[in-house]
Amino acid sequence: MSDRRAALDAYLAAFEAMTPDNLDVFDAVCAPDVRFVDPFNDVRGIGRFKDVFRHMYATLQDPRFEVLDTAIGARAAYLRWRFDFAVRGRAMSVEGMSEVAFDADGKVSAHIDHWDAGEQVYGRVPVIGALVRWVRGRLAA
Repeated sequence: MSDRRAALDAYLAAFEAMTPDNLDVFDAVCAPDVRFVDPFNDVRGIGRFKDVFRHMYATLQDPRFEVLDTAIGARAAYLRWRFDFAVRGRAMSVEGMSEVAFDADGKVSAHIDHWDAGEQVYGRVPVIGALVRWVRGRLAA
């Protein structure tokens, strides 16, 4: 368990140190064939993993992650987080959870994000948001 804790701490330190100019911080903590999944991406390989963050820095203003809580289970670590950013000057925040798996060498082999893109992104877009709210209202018990 302590090995997984150390591996998780190293991974979180890479996120804290991440800037658009030093995405190579992930090379030391991620497996070469790391998989990253979120509502918009499903990529494999350290290069594609870093491309997700390159795109984030290119399209969003002041993106930053704050890890709010962590837990380590028998097969993975779990992170509760908040992601703050701005789009065209409008501040936004997304909250979610990540499942982080490690290989035998203690490197991250998978990072799978779980968060509600419908509510937290699409629901904030004027026309699409109204449609999302209508559909949710129709499906609610």
